[in-house]
Amino acid sequence: MLNGPSILIVDDDTTFSSVLGRSLSRRGCEVDSAEDPETAMQKARSAKPDYVVLDLKLGEHSGLNLVEPLNEALPEARILVLTGYASIPTAVEAIKLGAYNYLPKPTDAETVLATLEGKPTAEPEKPPQKPMSLRRLEWEQIQRVLNEHDGNISAAARALGIHRRTLQRKLSKKPVKQ
Repeated sequence: MLNGPSILIVDDDTTFSSVLGRSLSRRGCEVDSAEDPETAMQKARSAKPDYVVLDLKLGEHSGLNLVEPLNEALPEARILVLTGYASIPTAVEAIKLGAYNYLPKPTDAETVLATLEGKPTAEPEKPPQKPMSLRRLEWEQIQRVLNEHDGNISAAARALGIHRRTLQRKLSKKPVKQ
C-alpha cells in the first residue's frame, strides 16, 4: 500500500469521485477532488499531489486536454486516466500525451492504487458473456445526459435529440435490468 500519498481526483461524476475518495482516504491517502479543468489546474498547482486520477470526459471537456498541462505543472506526478468509454485509440492517445496509465470505469481503490504504484493488478476482468442490452444502454445514456443537465428534462431531451414528452415516457418506465 501507499503510505500517505496525495491524490487529486478530477471527475465531474461527484458520486464516483466521493466514493473513490473515501476509499482512498481509508487506505491512508490524502485526497482532494475537482470537477472541472480550471479547478483541477488550480488545485494541482497549489497542492502538488503525488498522483492525479483524471476522468476522460469532464462534462463538455475532454480530460485528455488536461494531461499535458498537468504534466507541466506536476512533472513528478503520475496521471491515471479513467473512463466509462474505454477504447484502444483513447488509451493510446492518453499514454502519448503523458498519462502514466489508463483504466476503464468502473474500478475500485485497490486497482487504482496498484496501478499508480506500478504493481500488477488482479487478473483483468473478462468481458461479460452477454453484452448489455440495447434498452439498458439507452437507459444508461438517458440517465447520464439527464444528470449532466441537473435533472432538467427539457435540456436533456434537446441534448439527446428527442422530444421532451418522449423522454418523459421513457423515464416513467422502470429501469431496464442488465
